[in-house]
Amino acid sequence: MRRFAAIVVLAASLSVGAAPASWAIGPSSTEPADLAGGQWVLDKPHSSVTARVLHMGYSHYTLRFTSFDATFSYDPKAPQAAKVSASVDANSLDTGVASYDTEFADKFLNAGKAPKITFVSTAILRGRDNHGTMTGDLTLRGVTRPVTFDVTFYGTGGGLNPLEKRAGFGAHTTIRRSDFGSTYLIDPAIVGNEVEIIIEAEFTRK
Repeated sequence: MRRFAAIVVLAASLSVGAAPASWAIGPSSTEPADLAGGQWVLDKPHSSVTARVLHMGYSHYTLRFTSFDATFSYDPKAPQAAKVSASVDANSLDTGVASYDTEFADKFLNAGKAPKITFVSTAILRGRDNHGTMTGDLTLRGVTRPVTFDVTFYGTGGGLNPLEKRAGFGAHTTIRRSDFGSTYLIDPAIVGNEVEIIIEAEFTRK
């Protein structure tokens, strides 16, 4: 028992001393003004792109994409000049039913002819606290239209690597798929026209 107790105490001591006092994991600030300038790249394993559409009036059917990327540049002296660029592989559609994925990607998203969905920001405006809006050009099915996202800045700080800087955002918007030429099965009793897009994005600074 004494030996077991000694091992427990030693393990606890090692775990407490494992990280330097200056190693701050998680957001150290939720203030956008504290975001470091430079080029930021997406941490893909800790990010997601999902969408929801009304199914037969009974539920908001949720799907996701498994292949996507994004970057943004930021200058604290000119935050309004921040630029976001993102892309999604339409063929990476995951409906939750594997046998539907390829068919739905083609019929709803025209993935065979227009495999890349892109977004490039044109204006980023800060609102109250850590909220704001991001307007840009969304290209879907080869059709480009302006779209505005509501954005929440979760915060910025350190990560498991004490030398890295991280930042996290959430963004959502609702589009009408018919505006992009997606009319397959549009009917309130089958599949809705409005599609909610939800993005969770975690970035690291280069």
